[in-house]
Amino acid sequence: MNTENQDVLLDLEGEEEEGEEEDEEDGETVLELNQVIVPTYGAVLDQQNLHTPEWADFDDKPDSLFFSDGQRRIDFVLVYEDESKKITHKRSDRKKQKRKREVYESNLINNGLQLEATRSVLDEKLIFVKVHAPWEVLCTYAEVMHIKLPLQPNDLKTRDSAFNWFSRLFRVDENIIKPEQEFFTAPFQKEHLSNFYIQDKDTFFNPATRSRIVARDTKIFYKFQVHFILSRVEYAIKNNVKKFGINKLLDTGIYKAAFPLHDSSFRHLSTDPNCPSERYLLYREWAHPKNIFKLQPLDFIRKYYGEKIGIYFAWLGFYTNMLIIAAVVGVGCFLYGCLTKDNCTWSQEVCDPNIGGNIIMCPQCDKVCTYWNLTITCESSKKLCIFDSFGTLVFAVFMGIWVTLFLEFWKRRQAELEYEWDTVEYLEQEEQVRPEYEAQCTHVVMNEITQQEEHVPYTACGKCIRMTFCTSAVFFWILLIIASVIGIIVYRLCVFLVFSSTLSQHISGTEAIRKYLTPQTATSVTASLISFIVIMVLNIIYEKVAILITDFELPRTQTDYENSLTTKMFLFQFVNYYSSCFYIAFFKGKFVGHPGNPVYWLGKYRNEEVVLPMLVVFFSLADSWVKNLIGRHCGAARSEKVVPRWEHDYHLQPIGKLGLFYEYLEMVIQFGFVTLFVASFPLAPLLALMNNMLEIRLDAWKLTTQFRRMVPQKAQDIGAWQPIMQGIAILAVATNAMIIAFTSDMIPRLVYYWSFSVPPYGSHSSHTMKGYINSTLSVFNISDFKNASKPFSPWFGNQTTCRYRDLRYPPGHQHQYEHNIYYWHVIAAKLAFVIVMEHVIYFVKFIISYAIPDVSQKTKSKVQREKYLTQKLLHENNLKIVKKNMGKIADKIIKGVDSTFRPKAE
Repeated sequence: MNTENQDVLLDLEGEEEEGEEEDEEDGETVLELNQVIVPTYGAVLDQQNLHTPEWADFDDKPDSLFFSDGQRRIDFVLVYEDESKKITHKRSDRKKQKRKREVYESNLINNGLQLEATRSVLDEKLIFVKVHAPWEVLCTYAEVMHIKLPLQPNDLKTRDSAFNWFSRLFRVDENIIKPEQEFFTAPFQKEHLSNFYIQDKDTFFNPATRSRIVARDTKIFYKFQVHFILSRVEYAIKNNVKKFGINKLLDTGIYKAAFPLHDSSFRHLSTDPNCPSERYLLYREWAHPKNIFKLQPLDFIRKYYGEKIGIYFAWLGFYTNMLIIAAVVGVGCFLYGCLTKDNCTWSQEVCDPNIGGNIIMCPQCDKVCTYWNLTITCESSKKLCIFDSFGTLVFAVFMGIWVTLFLEFWKRRQAELEYEWDTVEYLEQEEQVRPEYEAQCTHVVMNEITQQEEHVPYTACGKCIRMTFCTSAVFFWILLIIASVIGIIVYRLCVFLVFSSTLSQHISGTEAIRKYLTPQTATSVTASLISFIVIMVLNIIYEKVAILITDFELPRTQTDYENSLTTKMFLFQFVNYYSSCFYIAFFKGKFVGHPGNPVYWLGKYRNEEVVLPMLVVFFSLADSWVKNLIGRHCGAARSEKVVPRWEHDYHLQPIGKLGLFYEYLEMVIQFGFVTLFVASFPLAPLLALMNNMLEIRLDAWKLTTQFRRMVPQKAQDIGAWQPIMQGIAILAVATNAMIIAFTSDMIPRLVYYWSFSVPPYGSHSSHTMKGYINSTLSVFNISDFKNASKPFSPWFGNQTTCRYRDLRYPPGHQHQYEHNIYYWHVIAAKLAFVIVMEHVIYFVKFIISYAIPDVSQKTKSKVQREKYLTQKLLHENNLKIVKKNMGKIADKIIKGVDSTFRPKAE
């Protein structure tokens, strides 16, 4: 190509400064070149020569998915507001936006795409640009993107599972949604087109693949290669920074939306016989609540929405199925606690009027709290026996093993889906560099592997600086949420005293109001509201900050970007959701001192003594339904006209930049509650199971009815969520061991039973739990109260002592109010229990992980068979052709030589 014909790009430098007058350029020279890049290696010398979309009126076919000719399928839709009818302050702004859009659309047409524009039926300001990718373009970019396509049907023999007859009862009717035929696949190559399994050119590339190819075409900028053009479209250059892609145009408001079409309404079948109505089938057989007990049609979901959506629902369904086992065992442990609670000796002593009735407990706060009788905790002690039993220990050990089984079997299932959905080598072959990354590649480094120069966006030092800044910013926000939690704790401590002294004086009403509106209730409700507001505000701010940090970090690929953003967001949410639980489980009521010398926060506020753990199960309901309802109502009020499919979809809600992040987050947070704190509540897996059965259908309903169709994306696995869950699984073993050791009474009871109920420490002749309550309640002389904490309320009778829960020597002892020998035995036993339990479970986890291979033998056979066919069909055939051609050439050469040297006939 001659240098005179090199491509020139439209430079709109200086035109993006909003509010800047055209006649005020501060002395800067703005160069605007009325030329555009085209893939034919030429240049359009005038803007008037820009290619523009075809224009067509709506043909009153609301379910049509084709151009006005009825032949070309709509693969993507772009929506913009007619610049001539925009209501903006400056005409120059509208002109700049129009020029960028026209250049962009012209480059799309030059790149082989076909565009057709249609004005909106309901709003004449809106223009819908429909995009179609011809067969040649699909083939070209399928090869560029290494998309794997069918070679031949799977010919391996498979054995039906022994449980196949049972699972068939819960499957979707195969007459409604037919099972996808299995194929061996290979990366597409145009030169080997005849070797691929092509029955129909219109269906060879399914709608998800077509949309993905077209979406790629509008996301990235041009870069010329030897035989083909990478789908990378620029529309401007400013300060040597390239402006490119549909995302930038959406952010600046040049386009209002960009999306692939749903193929029909979810309420009824399409009236167009060429439309498959897959959306309707998904709603009826998957998203509808009546299917709550049915298995998901995962292949059909993947076909319609792509692998990223499919892998999410595959993981969520697998997790839900595994919860069935955990729920059954958890219910069994709960029933065991219910059946044995009447034999709980220590609870009987609390409720016994001759034992618990004679024990007067010390006040739990300064001055305003009163003395109280131990028997008032009778009902609570009975309930505690249900959860604080031997069954809880068994269940905690089981859950440590269950979580390992879940993760290992999910790896196997994920490997099967990777093969079936052709994502085994996705990261290595198909994933493209992010255009934001490549646009910043200004530094030259030497590639250690290829020994060639390549461009990167930053040096090693620059990368280190970026990582340091990003890490510091994340930790700052984590410390901020920890500070807010501590602030709420301090608020509870100080406000409780205020409510205790003033609330009863300002409440006038019935006894019922006084009974329920207690200082504890008022403190908890106000603290929860403040905590909720603080957390929500920090969530909103941190989401934006996390995106900015990740953008600054500049990951190379989209997978790297999503994993980095996921890790940052989860670290924040982990502290956000679990900090209160860790405080209640391991800190609240643990460092309170004793009545004569209580522990104060900040030297002023007395720590809380009562541990009241509570689990809150909540469902998140998105506002998308309300928004769509309002949008449909407004649309109906404006017009009763027939509306095309693309306009229906435009009024649905967009997915958002974070995609499925919050759906994953909700489930992984739940996974944390199910595993991290399951020793305190064995029914957690059952509640999670019931929630997930609804969650699957709720997410499916939102996806099929409330949201625009997502751009199909490849996904090899669930990304950063896999190592996050593995980290939670490791942490869960430690937290459950410490909950049993330090929060429950199991270890003190065992120590008492085996050591302190019999001589030399006890007085019973045999091991027993009798006397346990008395041994765990220390004695305090009321005359030792300090003036700052001495209660206002009168004392019970003539007794001079009260009891408090701790293991300390009584008054009059040479070490009075210091920890006794029972305490040190319990501490040693707790530490030993934690160490033994952790090591046993970790050892079992290691054995299970080693024994269960990540990839099943069946999947390995399929992968090997596919590689063999790829080698045979795509490579060996080439060699045969070459040998055949070379053989003919050799024969001709030999014949020529023979004729040259053959003796002439006499």
